[in-house]
Amino acid sequence: MEEKRLFNLTSSPHLRSEHTVTSEMLNVIIALLPATVFAVFHFGLHSLLVILMSVVSACLTEFVFDYIAKKPNTLMDGSAIVTGLLLALCLPPSVPLYIPYIGSLFAVLFAKCMFGGLGKNFMNPALAGRAFLLISFGKVMTDYSTDALSGATPLAILNEGRTVNIGDMFLGNVSGHIGVSVCLLLIGGIYLIWKGTIKWLIPVSTLGSFVILMALFGTEGFDVKYLLTELCGGGIVLGAFFMATDPVTSPMAEINQIIYGCFIGFLSMIFRTKSGMADGTSYAIIVANMVVPMLDKYIVPHPFGIGKKGQTLPVPGDDTKKKGLALPTSAVLLAAITLIAGVALAGANALTVDKIAENQLAKKLESYASVIPGAEEFGYDDEVVKAIEGFDGGIYGGGSYGKSYINEAVVGKDASGNPVGYAVSVTNMEGFDGEITLSVGFDTEGTVLGIEFTVINETAGMGMLATEASWKAQFAGVKTDSFILNKGGGSTAANEIDSVSGASVTSGAVVNAVNAAVNFYQTYLAA
Repeated sequence: MEEKRLFNLTSSPHLRSEHTVTSEMLNVIIALLPATVFAVFHFGLHSLLVILMSVVSACLTEFVFDYIAKKPNTLMDGSAIVTGLLLALCLPPSVPLYIPYIGSLFAVLFAKCMFGGLGKNFMNPALAGRAFLLISFGKVMTDYSTDALSGATPLAILNEGRTVNIGDMFLGNVSGHIGVSVCLLLIGGIYLIWKGTIKWLIPVSTLGSFVILMALFGTEGFDVKYLLTELCGGGIVLGAFFMATDPVTSPMAEINQIIYGCFIGFLSMIFRTKSGMADGTSYAIIVANMVVPMLDKYIVPHPFGIGKKGQTLPVPGDDTKKKGLALPTSAVLLAAITLIAGVALAGANALTVDKIAENQLAKKLESYASVIPGAEEFGYDDEVVKAIEGFDGGIYGGGSYGKSYINEAVVGKDASGNPVGYAVSVTNMEGFDGEITLSVGFDTEGTVLGIEFTVINETAGMGMLATEASWKAQFAGVKTDSFILNKGGGSTAANEIDSVSGASVTSGAVVNAVNAAVNFYQTYLAA
């Protein structure tokens, strides 16, 4: 008798996998948890609030969009949580809470939902959000100072010619973005490779090409310590394992993944060495995302068992052979525009960096001359320089004067070489729009001769009124241990400073900066 066999007929797909969107997103969250927990421990409670705000904003944006657009609720797939968490780890730990809220809203709404949701976005949403924040809130996004740590990141310190501790960088005991622990990010990345969520090709090709190119074209050549510093600094490790490997915006074929990773490493090297940014990994990955459609379309592995090697198989409805090579015009144009803009910015920076430095020096010397009227020349005291270097770029006075930093101090001398006063350059990062840098002049008895701004970008008609001579004159001719801000106005005491109307934040930042300079004078310059 003929043997009867039963077949189960089911609809496609016939190949199934245990990997689901939810499980993969859960793996990413688990992989990021060690670095996230360390960040909260390292930077404090505010960093936790930044993380929570970013995640909540991402989830809320996706939920509301799905509701308004009458689409199925996709909140439970976990992708919004991952976007919010990744964006938070790219932010400075002390940013105001509106920063993660706006960043996650932009990332989810404009870089994901507007393109059709998960699987249809053309660039990594978290990086799109970070790029938007850097463009819109540049000063806030580059202030890495906290109550306990300096605002100078390891790469910034390295660019100044100072040394950094590689061990601290690797562990994360430094200033930087919230996801600063390279060690824990590596552990998370290895976990993702082990679970099969990502392949090793993209992170290894990204980091490998970056190190090789930095050795060939970096400032220090093949110096192991220098290369390890560059590798541990910035966001290159976070980007390589968690951003570049986004399955939606990365290539499908293995050969394309290697090309894609090397391209990211190349662009990261270019942006870091030739542009004004300390780290440009975010932009490198975004540009590489634009190239992915072309890689997947034109570098296709030969299908096993079909046709002959090198043979192009016709695709139904595809008349490419008849018309020639049909490039994806939108992808080509977008990639070309992005690359041209990046090269132009890098070129403009290279052409103007010396002139900018020259102008900054001239402005600084002009401010010193303004606050020490009798000085004919300016010089440095070796002991004072050593004392400032000992601060290691940290907040002066442990936060007693807000986020104030002593930049340098000079001695003003007359034509005979006799000291006639001192000028202290100080920066405060708590202005309404970020950095305020000014010079404070003292005579040899410690009386304040005046103040002069070298960097201030406050609101016109409000905070910028602090630059008017009448307001700055309140400091001149006063010898005191500290100035007091009077927000109500009508001050009578010599050391009381009337606040600029409607700009108490700016006024407070200036007073803190001047008080830091006063304390520095009394501690290090007074005879």
